[in-house]
Amino acid sequence: MSERYEGPLWGGRFGASPAEAFERLNASIPFDIRLAPHDIRGSIAHARMLGAQGIVSDEESATLVLGLETVLREVEDGAFSWDLSDEDVHTAVERRLRDLVGDVALKLHTGRSRNDQVALDLHLFVRDAAERIGAGLLAAMRSLVGVAETDGNLVLPGYTHLQRAQPILLSHHLLAHFEAFKRDLRRLEAAREAAGVSPLGAAALGGTPHPVDPRLTAEELGMEPFTNSLDAVSERDFVMDLLYACAVLGMHLSRLGEEWVLWTSAEFGFATLGDAYSSGSSIMPQKKNPDAYELMRGKSGRLIGDLNAVLITLKGLPLGYSKDLQEDKEPLFDAVDSVLAMLAVLPEMLRTARFHGGRMEEVAGGFALATELADFLAAKGVPFREAHHVVGRLVGRCEELGVSLEDVPQGELAAAHPALSDVPEGLLTPQGSVRNKISPGSTAPASVGEQLRQAKAFLETMGGLPKGQNGPTFRKE
Repeated sequence: MSERYEGPLWGGRFGASPAEAFERLNASIPFDIRLAPHDIRGSIAHARMLGAQGIVSDEESATLVLGLETVLREVEDGAFSWDLSDEDVHTAVERRLRDLVGDVALKLHTGRSRNDQVALDLHLFVRDAAERIGAGLLAAMRSLVGVAETDGNLVLPGYTHLQRAQPILLSHHLLAHFEAFKRDLRRLEAAREAAGVSPLGAAALGGTPHPVDPRLTAEELGMEPFTNSLDAVSERDFVMDLLYACAVLGMHLSRLGEEWVLWTSAEFGFATLGDAYSSGSSIMPQKKNPDAYELMRGKSGRLIGDLNAVLITLKGLPLGYSKDLQEDKEPLFDAVDSVLAMLAVLPEMLRTARFHGGRMEEVAGGFALATELADFLAAKGVPFREAHHVVGRLVGRCEELGVSLEDVPQGELAAAHPALSDVPEGLLTPQGSVRNKISPGSTAPASVGEQLRQAKAFLETMGGLPKGQNGPTFRKE
């Protein structure tokens, strides 16, 4: 029976236990508990490799695997007992494994360091997180398409500089967000692929004298083996890839949220949120606040901060492991949790909102139709810069008369330019404006219909995001 040691794995070098204050600072167990399932799965793969390579006997390998599977069940069932003195999740798992299988547990760490071990845990976490975020994002994209189909013919003003610019279809607007989300999916796919390299076998930084086979552990985990052991324990690019994907996705959610904050205000009056996704005021009974969309704006700043925190942590580190790398986990966990929380509410929040088509179309007209007249003149052979000035003067004249372009007298049109005497009926309306577009990708009903068809085809190729050992495969465009 081996001597029963207590305290940290590295305690043999030291004649005194860690000071309590240092133990609290040094411990990662309060936040890296969530890595436990990944840590155990990595250890199972390592134990099987040790047996396959004859580093431990087949019987010892099987004992380690059965013990680890028991620990995994305890963790997943919430029955595992955590202790701050364990310092980190690796020590806690090994302690419990030794309770279950005895001293053979001490052989599990053969050919492995906590450096490649924690790196693997993060790889597995990032891969899983990218899949979960991708699933949540696809649910939001399906809701966008559903709303675009249901309310697709409504017209609202498009804006530049937050000034009314040109009428567009609501479906065109929603599908613009869909395209941004497609790019987010590609970034998540890139992060997941970057995390698909197993660092197990790199040991502390220079490899190990034991005859380990990194390919076996990598294959067991559905990953590729590393190429350079020093790089394998040093790099956290895959963490930054996911943080970047989360930050950009958060920015997209923030932009969408800002629009809904405006749209649901009395000043805009374009939409009303479902009661289940609104909140009230503690003092003003009439209030119905778009808090969820406001939180999307607010959390986007945190996501950018999470990415920045890890970039700054890494920029001054030499190759090899430094304790600074303990600081990569909390920003990563925060970013993943924040994005998943936003995506959990967005699909139903979109589906339960009610649009006010009359109000949207009312403000989509007026001077927002000016470009139609300029383009009409250009189609008649008038140089566009000249047409622009003609219509600009006409807008000024309408302001003098107190009328909109839709109601301007025919005589005023002809006076502005002879070619305006035969403006087609219905052109100077929001619906006429969107129908007048013919360019690919435009807001014209036929064009938006094709965009909608492509969006639905994309979602069909993504399927139901099936789960498997390696998770879903994102389609490459």
